[in-house]
Amino acid sequence: MPDDVRPRAGRHRRDRRDTGRAASRAASVSDTSEVLADLSLSAAGVGTFEWDLTTHVLHWDDRMHALFGYERGEFDGSVAAFNARLHPDDRPVVGRTVQRAIDTVGDFELEYRVLAPDRPARWVSSRGRALPGPDGHALRVLGIGYDSTAQRDSEARVARVLEAIPTAFFSLSTDWRFTYVNAEAERVLLRPRSELIGTVVWEAFPDAVGSQFESAYREAATTATTVSFEAYYPEPLDRWYEVRAWPQPDGLSVYFLDVTSRRKALTTAADAARRSALTARVTHELAETLEAEEAVARLAQLLVPELADWCVITLVEDPSDGDVARRGLRDIASWHVDPAARPLVERYAATRLAALHDRSFLARSLGTGEVVTVPHGATEAIMRILRPGETRDLLERLAPDSACVLPMRARSRTVGAITLFNGADRAPISPEDLRNADEVAGRAGLALDNARLYRQQRQLAEAFQRSMLTEPPEPDHVQVVVRYEPAAEAAKVGGDWYDAFLQADGATVLVIGDVVGHDVAAAAAMGQLRSVLRGIAVTSGSGPARVLEDVDRALRTLQVDVIATAVVARIEQTEDERLRGVTHIRFSNAGHPDPMVINPDGTVATLTAVRPDVLLGVLPDATRTESEIALDRGATVLLYTDGLVESRDRPLREGMAQLRDTLAELADRDLDTLCDEVLARMLPAHATDDVALVAVRLHRQDRPRPAEAGPNRVPPDVPPAAPSDPPGPADDGSR
Repeated sequence: MPDDVRPRAGRHRRDRRDTGRAASRAASVSDTSEVLADLSLSAAGVGTFEWDLTTHVLHWDDRMHALFGYERGEFDGSVAAFNARLHPDDRPVVGRTVQRAIDTVGDFELEYRVLAPDRPARWVSSRGRALPGPDGHALRVLGIGYDSTAQRDSEARVARVLEAIPTAFFSLSTDWRFTYVNAEAERVLLRPRSELIGTVVWEAFPDAVGSQFESAYREAATTATTVSFEAYYPEPLDRWYEVRAWPQPDGLSVYFLDVTSRRKALTTAADAARRSALTARVTHELAETLEAEEAVARLAQLLVPELADWCVITLVEDPSDGDVARRGLRDIASWHVDPAARPLVERYAATRLAALHDRSFLARSLGTGEVVTVPHGATEAIMRILRPGETRDLLERLAPDSACVLPMRARSRTVGAITLFNGADRAPISPEDLRNADEVAGRAGLALDNARLYRQQRQLAEAFQRSMLTEPPEPDHVQVVVRYEPAAEAAKVGGDWYDAFLQADGATVLVIGDVVGHDVAAAAAMGQLRSVLRGIAVTSGSGPARVLEDVDRALRTLQVDVIATAVVARIEQTEDERLRGVTHIRFSNAGHPDPMVINPDGTVATLTAVRPDVLLGVLPDATRTESEIALDRGATVLLYTDGLVESRDRPLREGMAQLRDTLAELADRDLDTLCDEVLARMLPAHATDDVALVAVRLHRQDRPRPAEAGPNRVPPDVPPAAPSDPPGPADDGSR
């Protein structure tokens, strides 16, 4: 044999040896795989079986024998022995399922109950496959089985829990078919599970298509996330549901609650809150101003669209008698939810009263004081009580379907009415909203009646107070301007007063005072005090301090119980002072804010007394002091009550500083304008105290009395002033 063959032969020998080793290793691996598979099946408690379809013999391993309760050698391998241990209810299903796999040479999956002697029923899960022979027909069936009792019990427990819970639950397969429906779901969905299982959810509940139900379910399935939402399903369910859906490997699980009652409760609470908020807004509007007619006019915009689509507010004028039918009526406001329709409603309100018959719904409500409702067909019903013309045409265009008239009543009298209208797209006003509207009407009626009483009280108090505040004199070149501004509140008309008069020698006396208190009693006390003071000052001709001393003693003698602050000032001028163009003022201050003076150069000074004296009515025997100051002609003196400079939000010191700055800004204005501007700038919108002021401007006497000062008015028994002296050649007019 050639040398080169040997190695090949040797190699061949080595190859044969290697092949043997490989076969040995392969056998070893096969044995290992079988052992591992057997160990795996054993660990899992899985048994194996083989059914020879030619011999019809079943071959079971030990685990299958144990599953069916047979001892080794006790099972004869027959199908009859197998069936003998099956639960009678499961035999037909098992037979059909296995036969289908044999006929189709396919797979099967089963779960059935095994009944063995002396032990409870066990659940067995089996999976198998039919294997074909040479002719393609099934020759044998191989499979496995394992005890699924624990799993079945767990599922049964879950099912029992799902059946017992008060929450509805169902599950859907990946193709949206119902796979489970618990008892609560049957009740809530009004459908038995036998009808739902296997049905596509969109077919069973077609109104869910395109709704939040579908979008949420598909979102959960697509994104593999849990979704929660609340949604309404229409008839036949007509319910609100709180839903929670989450994805599972085999589909979707859904918990849901019928929350219709809760939604109704929340809606009821929200409606109650809305009605309370409306009542609060109305109350606020009515309380914001004592001009209640203006507030009630704004009421229309508060009621629309909260209670109606549009409305008209009617006011009953104050009657001369109690006959409502004879009262004058005015439609003072209207409003519509649609801006385009507001001109129509405004015109309707402007014309309807003249077009209404006496038997109208408005007249009936005003006459009886009762709510009148027209729940449907309001257009036709109202047109029957309207005279032909523009108003009927307007109503036809506005087309109300329902209406109600609510009288505004207070203190047994009807002061107006609210008429609410709804169109066909809005339901008639609900009983709850009607009660709310009636409450609003009652509050509006009370506000209107309070306004009437307020006007009467205010007019009476102002008339009384103004009767005490006479026109001032206009002596020589002295211009006197007075102002009285009552408080914004009716009860605050009271004790502030001003006075200006001449004494017999021609001196001008100015008085400003404030009686403690803010009511009609204070106003009456002010009247007494004013009369006493001016009587003493005129008859005695005394200076300011002596006048206040005499007043104190007179109050004690007359037993007038009053305490007041006051300033009395006397404007005097000697002949020498006249020639020099100056005037001096003596004044005495009984606890009152200091007067102020605007000098001709525009500077402002405070006329501070030598010492502060006590209020009038406190120490009747007190000795009072006088202060004196000389002023150039052209100066302006301002006396005022504390309401001008003091309030809840502004202390006296701050108010005095503001007044000084204001007077400096207004120094060049004429006296009437100055007084009006001072009041406008110093007083808040809703002053809580009345204000009196008296201003005196000392015009120059070297020229005629200016026209702005008005005519010269003095009592007939007062000596005439010296004629004015025109400026001489050397007089440059600077005095």
